[in-house]
Amino acid sequence: MFGCTILSERAYQWILVDLFKCTGCQLCVIACSLHHEHTVWPEASRITVYEPYPGAPVPITCVQCDDYPCVNSCPFNALSVDGRTGAVVVDESKCTLCGNCKAACPLGIPKIVPGKPYVLICDLCRGDPQCVRVCNEVGYGALKLVSKPEGGTVKSFLRDPYEVSKSLYERIIAGELK
Repeated sequence: MFGCTILSERAYQWILVDLFKCTGCQLCVIACSLHHEHTVWPEASRITVYEPYPGAPVPITCVQCDDYPCVNSCPFNALSVDGRTGAVVVDESKCTLCGNCKAACPLGIPKIVPGKPYVLICDLCRGDPQCVRVCNEVGYGALKLVSKPEGGTVKSFLRDPYEVSKSLYERIIAGELK
């Protein structure tokens, strides 16, 4: 599992995505928006499921880069790292929606959503990610909460979701994946 272990007490948390188990059902997106926004609002979900190629969904959320480029790019100190989980936390009172964090992120994951006065980034639901919970409750197991791997491993997951979906789709069509 890429050097990941099941979550220990002292390690930062991390969401590991198993692309071969994701069905594209969007329950993770719904659970996230319900938890944070108290309504179904996919645009305001902190996880997004891209599926530009049929049958090849790719869930994407913040991977908590080791160097936290989004946090370091914020001129207003609106972003910080949760010392317990390792997740990026947004101070809503300081965020100006300048977009520096989005520009600094290798995949542009932070969201600027009309109607929200601050940027949206996965905060791991303060240690109990609802996307992981619902995915496992329904039996898919595509999202797992694990100890964050050390080193550059997390950035290896920062791949363009459209390219990943295309690659999966091509492998499905070729009969390599069933």
